[in-house]
Amino acid sequence: MLSYKAPLRDMKFLLNDVFDYQKHFKDLSNGENADPETVDMILQGMADFAENVISPLYQPADAEGCHFEDGVVTTPKGFKDAYDQFVEGGWQGISYPEEYGGMNLPMSLNLIKSEMIGTANWPWAMYPGLTTGCINTLLQYGTDEQKDTYLPKLVEGTWSGTMCLTEPQAGTDLGQVKTKAVPQEDGSYKLNGTKIFISSGEHDLTDNIIHIVLARLPDAPEGTRGISLFIVPKFNINEEGEAGDRNGVSCGSIEHKMGIASSATCVLNFDDAKGFLIGEPHRGLKAMFTFMNTARIGTGIQGLAHCELAFQNALPYAKERRSMRTLSGVKEPEKVADAIINHADVRRMLLTMKSFAEGGRSMIYHAARYADKMAQGVAEGNNEEFEKWDDKLGFYTPILKGFLTELGIEAAKEGQQIYGGHGYIKEWGMELIARDARIATLYEGTTGVQALDLLGRKVILQSKGKIIRDYTAGIMKWCGDYALDKNMRKFVWALTKLCAEWNTLTVRLMLSARKDREIISAASVDYLMYSGYVMMAYHWARMAAVAYEKLENGGNEAPEFYKAKIQTAEFYFDKILPRTSGHAESMVAPSSSMTDMDIEHFAFLD
Repeated sequence: MLSYKAPLRDMKFLLNDVFDYQKHFKDLSNGENADPETVDMILQGMADFAENVISPLYQPADAEGCHFEDGVVTTPKGFKDAYDQFVEGGWQGISYPEEYGGMNLPMSLNLIKSEMIGTANWPWAMYPGLTTGCINTLLQYGTDEQKDTYLPKLVEGTWSGTMCLTEPQAGTDLGQVKTKAVPQEDGSYKLNGTKIFISSGEHDLTDNIIHIVLARLPDAPEGTRGISLFIVPKFNINEEGEAGDRNGVSCGSIEHKMGIASSATCVLNFDDAKGFLIGEPHRGLKAMFTFMNTARIGTGIQGLAHCELAFQNALPYAKERRSMRTLSGVKEPEKVADAIINHADVRRMLLTMKSFAEGGRSMIYHAARYADKMAQGVAEGNNEEFEKWDDKLGFYTPILKGFLTELGIEAAKEGQQIYGGHGYIKEWGMELIARDARIATLYEGTTGVQALDLLGRKVILQSKGKIIRDYTAGIMKWCGDYALDKNMRKFVWALTKLCAEWNTLTVRLMLSARKDREIISAASVDYLMYSGYVMMAYHWARMAAVAYEKLENGGNEAPEFYKAKIQTAEFYFDKILPRTSGHAESMVAPSSSMTDMDIEHFAFLD
């Protein structure tokens, strides 16, 4: 059976040694609440909840799935009790203002919390996870009355939230949204339409569900410029501020999915449902991006979660399973065969998973500091500050979401390979990780959508390559600080060459696009993966530098911990980073080999 142990030593290495979060917290208005003792208490408390409460539910809940009958969704056994414990612990509100019942801790601690519960049981974590985006949207765009009405219960966790974008005819292209919202004399709106793929759209965990819904007003212009955003509660709110009579929103069905079976994915029907406008008319997509960016960072954490869980469960199996003798000679002569961890190829797979998990964690924890700054801008009503950090985080978002989720699938595959035939059998759990990992590359925008967002929108249209120049300039400055360090020379030299190449490739693509308009689409996924591998290399180099320093001057961990960091960094640079060469060559190839074939010639089946 799958098990999970929170990697607290690695988390604290990043928080305390690599990123010096205590110094970072001092620059935040709510950072004084995040003293070392409080942070340790949060980490240990969430680790205990993740390991002992929701991790044991993961496989049984997958086998049971959600139950649907007459519009009612019942979650698997144990989910409601676990959620009640989550609410009782105040975990939903750790990063939200005290005036709404939160603990007013930095947003980064909420993301670290999400990593632990997500790795332990991703489908369960989706229920409170969607609420986070709902809260963030209301905090930034809701009126004072809307905040007072909804936020206390959402922050408490007794109400939950959703994001309702997709319709049968409209997925990524939200300009095709058809749901209608008609103004009423009392200032509310009546919404009619159907939304699909709504995670946590109906369940039995909370007293009410607050839907954040994209819809069109009667006078709305065509396309994305005509979309507005609405609050639509499952139960209307009565005068006492509690859930009252049932609103006109119902669950028509739940999806039968490849994975995340214990997360309810719903078809929601809005039939004269009472809703309330959030923000300005026809400006709903901008407000919804607050929700979507929250969800995309969360999905990046899902990629990290699957790398970590696959590694944690493959490692003990590799130590215990015995097969043959290694090519370099007998390693365990007293045994019938050597443990498979002694074979170089098994070590390749384990180190691949380890490097992805720990490298991805570093990337997430770095970006989480930007999320703290964004949240501070919202809390202080400083939109300029919010926009500044939102733009910075916007560069990371498609890489965290697109790149890390692709690595999550690869890590799950390698875990199955280590288990061999047992990796295909349900009782061992590795196939569950593989099934659940697949969705992460699909929802909140496929890998291709993230890639176009990165290259087409962020790099070319919005910055004309400046965003890459600025990011690589930061890496180069760091490399300069370690240029004379003999231990770091191999990392610094590789990063220096890659920074130059990254900028060259960006310019080549911009120039090529003048004649070959499809090259941006054709190159985008290669560009995304290239960017991800280089970014992760920078993070591994930084971790290696800190590990060398701790070995020389002493640290909180045993020397073996720091040596393992350095060895994993060396593996990443030797065995993983060369993948950039293939992506670089592919991305600058003309698009003609993709675009010239006639549609009718893709297959000859008659």
